[in-house]
Amino acid sequence: MKKALVITLLFYTIVPLFSQGVIKGKVIDSKTREALPFVSVIIVDTKAGASTDDTGNFTITNTPLGYVKLQASFIGYETVITDDYLVTNEKVPYVTIVLFESTAKLDEVIVQTRLFKKSIVSPLSKQNLGIVEIEKNPGGNRDILKVIQSLPGVASNPGFRNDIIIRGGSTSENKFYLDGIEVPVINHFQTQGASGGPVGIINTDLIRNVDFFSSAFPSNRGNALSSVVEFTQKKGNPTRLNTRATLGTSDAGITLDGPLGKNTTFIASARQSYLQFLFKLIKLPFLPTYNDFQININSNLSTNNQISFIAVGAIDQFKLNESVNDGVTDAETIKRNRYILNNIPVQEQWNYTVGVNFKHFAENSNQQYVFSRNVWNNTSTKYFMNTNNPSDLLLDYTSKEIENKFRFENNTSVNDYTINFGLGLEQATYTNSTFKKDANSQGTNTTDFSSALELFKYAIFGQVSKNYFNSKLGVSLGVRLDGNNYNRSMKNIFNQFSPRFSASYKLAEKWSLNTSLGTYYQLPTYTVLGFRNNANTLVNQSNVKYIKAKHLVSGVEYRPTTSTKITFEGFYKSYKNYPFSIRNQISLANLGADFGVIGNEAITSTSKGRAYGVEMLVQKKSFAGLYGILSYTFVRSEFQNQLNQFIPSSWDNKHLLTVTTGKKLGKNWEIGSKFRLVGGQPYTPYDAAASAKKANYDVANKGILDYSKLNSERFDTYTQLDVRVDKTWYWKKFSLNFYIDVQNLTASKSTSQSLLLPILDSNGNRVDDPNDASKYQLEEIENSSGNVLPGFGFILDF
Repeated sequence: MKKALVITLLFYTIVPLFSQGVIKGKVIDSKTREALPFVSVIIVDTKAGASTDDTGNFTITNTPLGYVKLQASFIGYETVITDDYLVTNEKVPYVTIVLFESTAKLDEVIVQTRLFKKSIVSPLSKQNLGIVEIEKNPGGNRDILKVIQSLPGVASNPGFRNDIIIRGGSTSENKFYLDGIEVPVINHFQTQGASGGPVGIINTDLIRNVDFFSSAFPSNRGNALSSVVEFTQKKGNPTRLNTRATLGTSDAGITLDGPLGKNTTFIASARQSYLQFLFKLIKLPFLPTYNDFQININSNLSTNNQISFIAVGAIDQFKLNESVNDGVTDAETIKRNRYILNNIPVQEQWNYTVGVNFKHFAENSNQQYVFSRNVWNNTSTKYFMNTNNPSDLLLDYTSKEIENKFRFENNTSVNDYTINFGLGLEQATYTNSTFKKDANSQGTNTTDFSSALELFKYAIFGQVSKNYFNSKLGVSLGVRLDGNNYNRSMKNIFNQFSPRFSASYKLAEKWSLNTSLGTYYQLPTYTVLGFRNNANTLVNQSNVKYIKAKHLVSGVEYRPTTSTKITFEGFYKSYKNYPFSIRNQISLANLGADFGVIGNEAITSTSKGRAYGVEMLVQKKSFAGLYGILSYTFVRSEFQNQLNQFIPSSWDNKHLLTVTTGKKLGKNWEIGSKFRLVGGQPYTPYDAAASAKKANYDVANKGILDYSKLNSERFDTYTQLDVRVDKTWYWKKFSLNFYIDVQNLTASKSTSQSLLLPILDSNGNRVDDPNDASKYQLEEIENSSGNVLPGFGFILDF
């Protein structure tokens, strides 16, 4: 036993025999796309480097193992620092570096380098995460959407869901792009009509970096009210085949990348979960299974023409573990399991997005032609007490969303003006078959309809940007107009006139003042547009409008070093035309943090809201082995209730604090931690009398919310500490990364709304209220969590 322990300790601490690798690449001009010879390329924070040859290629042989950045500099060009690239003994990255001409004198080498890229279009409310910050984020479980929760303005729910709540906006207000192609379904088991879910679909192993916009959206990105998230994928290695195998707490996956021809590369992944077996083993009442795939193919057709193909998709299945209480003796556990079994439906989803992006580069311009198609199929079924008897059917839901899109963009530089303009076209098909029984304070209701909807959408956009006064002042002005053929109001694009303005002024070398204001529109969800009453009439068609949001953001930015950024921003958002539920008399802006379907009901476009607050960010990019993010947000989010009074929305957290740090240690060890403080969310109390009615409970199988007291209560503030430790070994033919990721290390307790369920007699029958035979006798079950959640994983590269 002692010998085994000694061997294990030596295995974990041994210094690798192979400590240097190779990195290759090419440097090209941003305008001509021609190769640049004699460019100096070095490994950041080392003396290792090389110069490009006559064909623009370079090879650096004495490269440190692990993640490295490259710095490229050349006379007359701005110095560039690249993203991180992983170097192992067997894996030789190939990096294409694009240099931009400098406005300085041609006999100067510009040595001022920045790890933070700032644009005139979005000078504030934009953050960037690199691969190191993504892949090794503590508590993130290698899920990019959980990593985004470290950024300012982003709230999260305690628990396993990764809903993205931006500056007090609902989860339906975010849009996601993968290499410039919109991906509507970003989560496994995604809530329809929102964007949240328990596990992200995007595979971290294929992502190079993430750009996150919480305002100042470019005009070529539409239909978003709170955020735009841009994922940039890695490209395959053009010289050899690489393989990555991963095994984590919830799934296993494999990623391949390499050449498909002389000028074509690919990178592809597939993942499969084993949660169904794990959850059954630890006796949970639900058994989820998910599978996903992701593909990226890039081809250089010529020096000035590129084409890329992307595909991402998932298959999700959700079953009930009806034997979960067998052998269980704890009364509280039995009751909680019984509640979940009687409440959660059986669900299946599948989806995919495929797209092609063709780019043509000219000397002072480039053009993009983007074609894509996405499909989402969602089914849910529920029977009373899970009997599967037709007479006990409570829910039978099937819907499909299909979108076929085209977008053209032209980017031009003329006399120091940067101009972007283009158009978008989209054909959408939505089908929905719904049978649903539900209940609220007014009683029960049955919805039964089938719907088929065809939509044609169109948009035009443009943006002009320019620097003034020796680049001290940057100004950008954009406009976007959207429309569709759903109704008369939406057909007129000038009803959705969306101007936007941003400016940045450099107060000093390291200080800048930034501001932006804009009007943004979002089409209500297909569930709203396609809803029909029992007479099969599109009841929302005559009154529904685009949701409108106005943003005003101002702030100051300080960059003490090239790897550090400090920002302070204030923001104000106003909402108009938000869908308002006729039956429940609440704004749909309050919904979206749970599973199911949002918006499949009659609404009016009458709800108004507002969100405002301040943010502070201190971010240190991965440099010399250290990275970190400290963000604090004070936010208020309010929407009108049925009396047109502004009250806290479901996303009114008030205080959000996140501190994320990471440090590379010796012998290829790395440690990181993340602390989160999330202010208590408002919630709506139960209508006790309505909940106890047999007719209501037999349909809802849960407590009925009292919407006359909407969000009148508030949960306690929640904190959580996550810690991750990584160890990597580099051998001649492969490398291995082992990590331990512990969530909620301090066992902090979070409380959710209590569960209401009927008391059972000795025969398992529901007990009547002794004072009213039309009601059940209900009891409350505490609904809280506070367990330490350890996880681990292996990443094998060869």
